[in-house]
Formats: sequence, structure tokens, C-alpha cells
Amino acid sequence: MKRITAVLLLLCFTFQFVLADEGMWTVDNPPLAQWKERYNFEPSKEWLENVRLASPKVGGASSGFVSPNGLIATNHHVASGYIARLSTKERDLMKTGFYAKTTADELKIPDADISVLESFENVTDRVNGAGEKGKSDAEMAQLRSAAISAIESECGKATGLKCDVVSFYSGGEYWVYRTKHYTDVRLVMCPEEQAAFFGGDYDNFVYPRFDLDFSFLRVYENGQPAKTPHYFKWSEKGAADGEFVVVSGYPGSTARLLTVAQLAYQRDVGNPLQAQVWTVRRKALEDYSKLGAEQFRQAWPGMRGYANSLKRLNGQQDGLLNPRNFARKEAEEKDLRTKLAAKPELDKKYAPAWNAIANAYGKLPAMSRRLAFSNLTASRLATIATQIVTGSVEAAKPNDKRYPEYRDSRLESLRSSILSPAPIYLDMEEASLVAWLQEGLKVLGPNDPFIKAAIGDAEPAEVAHRAVRETKLTDPAARKALLDGGPDAVAKSTDPMVTLARRVEPVIRELRDWNEMNISDVETANGTKIAQARFAVYGKTMPPDANSTLRLEYGKVKGYEEDTTLVPYKTTFFGLYDRAISFDFGSPFELPKSIIDRRNRVDLSTPLNFVYTADTIGGNSGSPVITRNGEIVGLNFDSNNQKLSNRYWYIEEDEGSRAVGVHTAGILEALRKIYDAPELVDELLRSR
Repeated sequence: MKRITAVLLLLCFTFQFVLADEGMWTVDNPPLAQWKERYNFEPSKEWLENVRLASPKVGGASSGFVSPNGLIATNHHVASGYIARLSTKERDLMKTGFYAKTTADELKIPDADISVLESFENVTDRVNGAGEKGKSDAEMAQLRSAAISAIESECGKATGLKCDVVSFYSGGEYWVYRTKHYTDVRLVMCPEEQAAFFGGDYDNFVYPRFDLDFSFLRVYENGQPAKTPHYFKWSEKGAADGEFVVVSGYPGSTARLLTVAQLAYQRDVGNPLQAQVWTVRRKALEDYSKLGAEQFRQAWPGMRGYANSLKRLNGQQDGLLNPRNFARKEAEEKDLRTKLAAKPELDKKYAPAWNAIANAYGKLPAMSRRLAFSNLTASRLATIATQIVTGSVEAAKPNDKRYPEYRDSRLESLRSSILSPAPIYLDMEEASLVAWLQEGLKVLGPNDPFIKAAIGDAEPAEVAHRAVRETKLTDPAARKALLDGGPDAVAKSTDPMVTLARRVEPVIRELRDWNEMNISDVETANGTKIAQARFAVYGKTMPPDANSTLRLEYGKVKGYEEDTTLVPYKTTFFGLYDRAISFDFGSPFELPKSIIDRRNRVDLSTPLNFVYTADTIGGNSGSPVITRNGEIVGLNFDSNNQKLSNRYWYIEEDEGSRAVGVHTAGILEALRKIYDAPELVDELLRSR
């Protein structure tokens, strides 16, 4: 029976691989064969180019240009950081929403950055060719790093664009991505957060959903709306049942090509530890939020973010703990290694890679707590101080010897982040840092090197209070003075937040170096071999793991069966009002006054949210959902519970795995009937 089960698992994997709507495909390798075979869709080069250039990245998430005048559609929760920066105690745009009737009314967002992938080039031979000259994993890593640094520097000088070398297939491929950046970004429209996040955490990662999770931004150049000839035409009717759709966006992270040893570590150590870290940080914000309405406003974005991350992580962990799912990964790895063994010359070259990774991961549990808790990232001020201090150390090194984030090609972005004028709330900073240091002391113990450096014999509260209350880093001018003053200014600074960062920097550096030498370098060297083995056995027939680069996903609009009932492909405004009324408008099912007051104006049968089978994950939030004609019919904003473990494998559509989107017809109905935004509607439809 066990043998039969294993064979069935392998057959299921192969069948799924060939036929399912699976994959987060890179723009150099779109799934043209699958599109042709399954949906009779053959896009032109111009269609693919338009999709790429019309899909800007917003922070760590996705969006789409929807007019030739720089107008961008994305999720409210993607833009929420921008909206919060524009909010104050007296004018809370998260609570009230916002609409600019004219471009003169649009609000400029401090420290915004939106990028578009202009072009890309395969540089695998140059990077891996340089690495092959090394005699150890560490030396190979250093040579690859030097090659990457040189490529980025040459590219930036030649093109004037920001150039980043991106690794795919665990080092099996390297591509240089050239991106154009817009830093003049303005808020055009956003609904109230309660409309965008109706149902709160109860409804998060479930379906049916009833959320107006959208917002509009605009990018500017030289003080004028940017010219963006590549954009998606807005569909008035929106997504239709059974319709083929493509999703373009920036999925954050998957782990489908990891070895069984790596997945076992995630299951047994990594995920539980990550949950502990996020739980500590969320609780600190929750405790602070209870002090008053203003404290709640300050803490809410972080609280919501951690709650979302924890719910997703719990779903992913449940998937790893499912013996059937884990057996599937074991069968997948066995299939590859068995096919490799049939080719002795390849087996000899590549087979040892799995043991090398397993041996490396055997060392990781003993260091995992130190790696997780030896940092100051719970506090924004402390993070800024750490970046300044680490940067001062890295600045003394040749460019190709620095940490990647401190190379010349990336310094401008880092400097912009450090100098951001975004508001900092000292009471919340102190509460977060105290809680983090207290947990670190509890987990690591008083004799741990990081704890001794951070607090010594003092109490965490004493160290955090002095660092937060006496620092000058709340003023961007003070940060700029340190950056401009160079290593000498940083070394002589008596600012207590800077001195805290200086004390812990050697410990953090030592741990980072240990992790790179013992884990990262081994992973890259041997992950490259496994990728090459996979190419030799299967060819380039599967996409690399997601890593926040632009990808194409596809599927169809489709409801599903759940237990003994059918779930429709769409929800409507009827459902929104019904769910609120059914809970007597109690939190988190209350409706903003604007939606209540305009109930009689709204066509309640208008679609609001919908589901589809595309293979998405976190980072796809804000992704345009488009048709074969290139029209946008929705904005991806979530997935259902059945899909949460797709970080590790694709969940078949027959199992109810679905992405969730906001319907373009519902967005238009809200703009027209609830938010009185005819100018915005006109721009969207005129662009057709």
C-alpha cells in the first residue's frame, strides 16, 4: 500500500505540473504553452510588453497604471502606509477617506517610491562563471558578489536606471533588472479603511468577502502627472464567471523548490520562531493601543500587519504539518533524484548537494534564537541608527566587499529611507523597544552577547527610555548630519540611540557572517547545483520561487464547493449591507456613514468581490487582474484559507484554493454612487 501511495503521489504531481493553473512565471519565460493549450491564448510581444510596463511596484506589493497620465490603481491596504503618513490626529484619512477632485488637490506623499521594470538581461554566465573560480563556498560567494557589484555599477552608469542583479532558482540563474523609479507620488483617492477592511480579522483570508479594498495614486515627473502610455483599460463590466484572466504583480516569497531538509527546518524551528517574534511585536502594539484613541491610531497599521502575517503563517504551518502534503514534497524530491541517478555523470556532479544543505541546516537550530532576537528592528528609530552605524563600517570597504544593501548602486534608496520625514511616535517607539528587549532577555538570557551589549546590567526599560527620549534622530536633519559626516561623525556621536546601535553592531555582524558562511553560502552553492540538476532532468518547465520580482500568473474566474455547499464566484453590495445588518453594525462589521447614507443610490446587485484560480501569494496585493484583451477587471487583494499553504506547493483548484479580488464594476459603482468621484470615473473610462 505504501508503494502504491508513493506512486500515486508522483503521478498526481506530474499531472498537476502539466495541467494546473500553476506558477508565478518570470517575464522572460511566460507560460505560453500552457496558455495556448488550456485557454487558446497567444499574446503578442506588444501585449506582454504592455503588461510589464503597466505593472508598477508599490513598496513590497503590486499595482497597475490605469490611464496615460500616471494614474495607478492598487489596494487600500497596499497604500495604507502612504495614507497613514498623510494622516494626523486632527485629520485621520484612514478613518475618513480622501478624494482629490483635481490634480491640484492631490496630496504629495513623503518618502514614496514606485518602480517600473524597464528591461532585463540574463547575466548567469558572468556571475556563476566568476563564482566557479573559488575554492570554497565562501570564496565562491565573494567572487559572485564582486561580479554582481560590477554588473550593477556598470548598468547604472550606462542606463541611468536603478540596476539590481536578481537570483532565481537558488542561484541557478541571475538576471539584471533595470527599473525606473518615481519618487513624486500623490494620493488621489481612498475609501475609509473600514470600507476597505470590512469584517476585520474575522473575514481576513476567507470568502465570501465584501471589501472596497482599493485606492488610487498618481506618479509625477517635473511637477506634472507622468506620461504613462502603457496602461490597462478599465473594464466597466468587470470579471465574468469562467473568464480567463492573467495577474501581473510582485509575489513576495514562496519555498516550493526548497529541499526536504530545508522544509523540515521551517516546520520544526523556523516557522514557530517567526510566530514568536511576530506575536511579541504585535502584543507590544496592542498593549500600547489600549492607552487611548490616538495611541490606537498610531499602533493600528502595525497591529493589522502582524495579525495578517500571523494568520498567513499559521495556515502555512498547518500545511507543513499535514503528513499528506509533506509526503508530496518528499515524493517530488525523490522523483528528481531518481531521474538524476539514471544519468551517472550528472548524479556524480549534483547529488551531493542535497547532503551539503542538510548538513548545513543541522547547525541552524542551535543558532536560530540568537539570529532571530539579536536585532533592534522592533523600533524604527533603532533601525535607523543601526543602518547609519552599519553603513559607516561598510563605507570603509571597497564597493564589491560591502553588504549588498550598502553598495553604491543601492545607497540612494537606503539614504532616502533613512531620511524619510514620516512621523515617529516616541511613546510607541519606547513601548515597542522595551517589549522587544525584555523578550530578548527572557529568550537569550543575561549572558548572551547581544543582551550584554544592548543592556548590560541595566533594565530593558531604562535602556529603551534613555535611547528613545534623548536621541536626536527624530529629526531628519540630525540623521543627515551623521550620514554626511561619515564614519568619524558616527564613531564620535554621543546620541544614546547611536551608541546603543554601536554596542550591538559587532554582535549582529558576527551573527550575519556566521549565517552567510554556514548557511547562505552553502545554500547558494548547492542550490545552484540542484537547480542545474532540475534543468537537466525537467528543462526550464517550472518557474522559480517568488522573490518580489514581477511575475505573471493565470487562471479563470470560478466559484467552488466547500463542504456541502457551493460558494459563488462573486459577492454583491447586497451581501455587504446584509452582513453589516446581520451583526447589527457591531465591530468589525460596522459601515462608514458614507455607505450607510447612500444605500438607496447603490445598485445592490453590482458585483463587489470575486474569486479566481490564479496562483498568487502575499505581495500580489494590488495586482491587476486582466483579460486576454488587456482590460483590467479587478484588483487582487487576498486569498482564502484553503490557499494559505501555497507558499510550499500549489493547491489544486478542486480543493477550493482561490485568490480574491475587488471587482472593477464594484469600484466604479462606489466611485459614482458613494464617493461622488465623477472626475475619477471619467478619467478611468476616457482611457478606454
